[in-house]
Amino acid sequence: MHPKNLHNTPYQFNKLIEKHPELSLYITDNKFNNKTIDFFNSEAVLHLNKALLKLHYNINHWDIPKNYLCAPIPGRADYIHHIADILAKENIKDTIKGLDIGVGANCIYPILGKTIYNWQMVGADINETAVTNAKQIVAANTNLIDSIEIRKQNSNANIFTGIIKPNEKFDFTMCNPPFHSSEKEATKGTQRKLKNLGKQANGLELNFGGMANELWCNGGEALFLKRLIKESVLFKDQVTVFTSLVSKSDNLPKIQKQLTKLKASYFIVPMEQGNKKSRILAWKFNA
Repeated sequence: MHPKNLHNTPYQFNKLIEKHPELSLYITDNKFNNKTIDFFNSEAVLHLNKALLKLHYNINHWDIPKNYLCAPIPGRADYIHHIADILAKENIKDTIKGLDIGVGANCIYPILGKTIYNWQMVGADINETAVTNAKQIVAANTNLIDSIEIRKQNSNANIFTGIIKPNEKFDFTMCNPPFHSSEKEATKGTQRKLKNLGKQANGLELNFGGMANELWCNGGEALFLKRLIKESVLFKDQVTVFTSLVSKSDNLPKIQKQLTKLKASYFIVPMEQGNKKSRILAWKFNA
């Protein structure tokens, strides 16, 4: 994890329970007699997130609709810290404004951007329920109201178009793309993960949840990123640095070829949380 990520150390379950007593219902002891939760229990993960947000980020009112993506906070915080490093290298400071593409019902990236670095954030999503819930989270927490705006994307054909307003400037954009190409692929991925960990697969029972637009899209991650990059050219004068997570390293060669063709400069930042490896792709168009 990023050295600035406060989740580098084990969870402080006693403090978390003090902030969110409901979490105590899901605490167990592992084989080393350390407190933990069952990370394959979606309710346990939900209440862990509520406790983490209360204890570390002063977010006292946070919830998501059933079956929507319950984003693990430590990994999300890593992305935010790496973006801060990218902005520092670009000598971008003072009032920073970012755009989260696919904010989801959980609104986690804007929350972390605001509470960790005091950034101004815009979150965009095409799903009506996700947009409504994200707006409710912002409205319910007074420390977010003046710093986070949620916008709805009304066109399946667009990503930035219709979200970024004329003459509006962003220091960065971020995105965690859906990485499966279909529900079938998402189901197989989940079942494979459960099997590797000795767990019983139960249909599409995902520990972190997730709706269709959050987990899969036509063409999967590779095609979504190609669309994202292609459309970013239209906003090269309004965004300083574009970024996106890339979960599958096999997708990088074609994406890099596309960026080179579009005359964009780019670099890749490796990310690692436990056994999970990912990367941030960052690109910009030089004047």
